[in-house]
Amino acid sequence: MKPRWIVVNDRMQQGYRYALVAPLGRDFHPDFQPDLTPAEMLALGVFGGKYMTDCRDEFPDSWFAQARLSLRKDPSINCFGVDASQPLSVWRAKGWIHPDDPRGWFQWYCRYYHGRRMQGEDERQIARWKAIRRHVAQLRRACEPGDCWCRPRQRQALLHWAYDSRSI
Repeated sequence: MKPRWIVVNDRMQQGYRYALVAPLGRDFHPDFQPDLTPAEMLALGVFGGKYMTDCRDEFPDSWFAQARLSLRKDPSINCFGVDASQPLSVWRAKGWIHPDDPRGWFQWYCRYYHGRRMQGEDERQIARWKAIRRHVAQLRRACEPGDCWCRPRQRQALLHWAYDSRSI
């Protein structure tokens, strides 16, 4: 695949460039099998609807056709109607933010899904994604099968990491 260059000019990045080197939604690392696409996550309601409001030009329009977005963070927009996010300042303090993805894991995932690959960073983010799976096991132990309103905050947090907690 011939690389296609994306130039980002949004509120958090100016003049950032990256190459799309993989087909949209394909050629993922074998250990990375998310349940949800970025478009599905946005349609379900994640991050209080505020996360992607100033960077839509970077991604396909189809991702935003059903997206639940808001000019201000509104947890009622989230799939489970609760806030399950930590402030970006916490993520920065813990060293979880890579300079190329100043919005965090979901921005990395959107760009990875879009076709960007970053050796080293991809493996780090995939390891973080795999570590979140422990919450799936916790839900299975604590909740009756099919009761998707058991532990809504934990379920919402799993949605933020592309795990479809509605089926647990």
